[in-house]
Amino acid sequence: MNKNAILFDLDGTLWDSCVAIMPSWQKVMEAHGIKRPPITQEEMNSYMGKTVEQIAPLMLPELSLKEAIDIMIEGCDEELEELKRNGATLYEDILETLRTLSMDFSLYVVSNSQDGYIQAFIDHYNLGDIIKDFECAGRTKKCKGDNIRLVMERNNITKAVYVGDTILDKEAADKAQIPFVWASYGFGKVENPAYTLNKPMDLVSLTKEIF
Repeated sequence: MNKNAILFDLDGTLWDSCVAIMPSWQKVMEAHGIKRPPITQEEMNSYMGKTVEQIAPLMLPELSLKEAIDIMIEGCDEELEELKRNGATLYEDILETLRTLSMDFSLYVVSNSQDGYIQAFIDHYNLGDIIKDFECAGRTKKCKGDNIRLVMERNNITKAVYVGDTILDKEAADKAQIPFVWASYGFGKVENPAYTLNKPMDLVSLTKEIF
């Protein structure tokens, strides 16, 4: 098997789930009687790429950290059901891009999401045949850089890049000691990435330079 690998972030890189999951979060807030302005798309965008433990005090600063995390976990469960049923907004030609890349490279997903989130993406879009493995903070409690290395080690990957959209993704790639490809169409701004994508399908031609 070709061990040249492409590892992907999920939110802001493969899909944008903000609009899809906002009603789930609003439902949970209302069920707990939490009085706060409705969650906006801009607010939800700002949480992407962060762990539950990082988002909880930002979303619910008036609660204790434990209370906020408990509600976050409930919200995560609710959003997973929505994503399993209906998916989210995929970036341009992303499924075609992944299937084209899978003919020459092993593909993986590493995210800071809760356990079940990457699975919802893979299952809804029937990508189990091309996404060879995945890892997330919700499952290992490790940072993204460590999870990238974990996926690489258990799959005997010899050469890889990480594709993401935020400075946190770049820092994770740096920690894992692999090149970073910035998805400029996503949520974040990154200075001095090794490579830049203006749209997902550009990665197909870019791999000739990378590998």
